[in-house]
Amino acid sequence: MTITMPTAVIEGTQLTVMPFRTDAVIGTMSVATLVQLVPSPCREEDTKTLKAASGAVRRHAELRALVQRALKSTQKGKNVGSYAEYIADGVKGELGAGWSTPPVTFWHAGPLAALSDELLPGTGLRTLTIAPGTSVVAIDGETQTTAWHELYDDPERYGLTYGDLAQVRVPFELYVDLSVADARQIFYDRNVQGVAVAKNLAMSMDQRDFATRLAHRVAEVVKVDIDGRLVPFTKFVNASKRQVGKTDPEVVTLSALRALVITAVYGKGGLSRSAETVHEDELPAASTAEQVEQYVVPVLARLIAGHSAHFLSRSALTAPAVLAGLGIAVHHTTPWADPAHAMGGDALERLLGGIHWEREARYWDGVAAKAGASGRLNFSGGVKDSGGRVADALLYPGTEAGRRIRGQ
Repeated sequence: MTITMPTAVIEGTQLTVMPFRTDAVIGTMSVATLVQLVPSPCREEDTKTLKAASGAVRRHAELRALVQRALKSTQKGKNVGSYAEYIADGVKGELGAGWSTPPVTFWHAGPLAALSDELLPGTGLRTLTIAPGTSVVAIDGETQTTAWHELYDDPERYGLTYGDLAQVRVPFELYVDLSVADARQIFYDRNVQGVAVAKNLAMSMDQRDFATRLAHRVAEVVKVDIDGRLVPFTKFVNASKRQVGKTDPEVVTLSALRALVITAVYGKGGLSRSAETVHEDELPAASTAEQVEQYVVPVLARLIAGHSAHFLSRSALTAPAVLAGLGIAVHHTTPWADPAHAMGGDALERLLGGIHWEREARYWDGVAAKAGASGRLNFSGGVKDSGGRVADALLYPGTEAGRRIRGQ
C-alpha cells in the first residue's frame, strides 16, 4: 500500500492587498507583521549582532546595503528616537487627528510565493503570500520602519502596551520582483525631491545617471586577490555613506568612484559635474556612450586592480579628491582627449609609478590634504577644491607638488 502525500500547502505571511500596477500593490499590515518581515536596520548595522544572526538576516543585510543609506552615525539614525516618540504620541491620541506617517515603500526581492484571484469580483482585492526567509527591504520609509522596531521592542518605554500596538495598521506599498537597479532608482526618485539625502549620495543611487552606471560597472569588473581568493571589488565599495568609517569593511565610497569616472570622461571639466546628473547626450564631442563605456570601464578596472593593495590599505588613493585627480590624468589617454595634451597609457603608467600613496603629510599636505598641529592629515577637502591640484601633481613631476608626492 502506498500512502499518498497531502496536497502541498503554500506557507508564509499573508497580506490582503490591492494591485495598482503589474508589479506593485498597496495595503496595510500589523506592527507585528512588519517587524517579522523586515529585520531591524539598526541590528543589521551592528557588526557583533550580525555575526551571530541567521543566514537569512545576513543575506537581508547585504541586500539592504545595495539600496539603502546607513543609519549608524548619521542624522537619519539620530531621528529614529524622535520618530518613535512622535508615533507613540499619535497612537496614544495625544496629537489628535493632526499626525501622520507616510506609507512605507517595501521591495520584495523576488517573486511572490502566491497571489490569489480577486477576493470579491470587481474590487481588485487579493491575498498575497510572502514565503518565509524572503528578503523584504524598506527602500523608502526606513526611519519609520526602524522606529516601529523600537516601539515593538520596548513599548513601555514610550508609554504604550502591546495591546495598543495591536490596534495599529501600518500602510505600505510593495514592489515585487524588481531588479536591484530598479530598487535603487525608486530610492533616488523618492529622495532627491525631498530633503535629507546628500546630493552626491543620491547620485550614487541614480541608475539613469551615466556616470553612476559606469561606476557600478567598474566595481563589478574588478576582482582583487584576498588570501588567494578573488573577491569582487564591489565588496569594498560603500554606496550608502558619504565617507567610509574606520571600522567599515569597505575602503572607498561609490560617490568617490563616480568622481573618478566623471573626470576620466570630462577631464578637469568633470570637477564641476561631480554633483550633477550626467546624461548620455552631454558627453564630450567626438564620443558616444558606447565608446566611453568600452574605453573607460576596462582602463579604470585595470588601474584599480593594479593598485588594489593601495585601495585595501586605505591609502591616499581612496580619497575622493585624489581619485578625481587620477581621473583627470586618465582622461588624457582617452580617444576624445584634446590632442595637444593627449598621452598614451604607457606614459601614464610611468607618471604613476613613483608616487607615494601613503597617507603621510610629507607627500600629500597642501596637495590633497591639510596637516593639523599633530601632523595628522585631513582629506576632507572636496573634489572641486583639491582634484585639480592632485591632477597637476600627477601629470607634472617637475612642479613642487609633483616632487612632493614622489618623495623628492
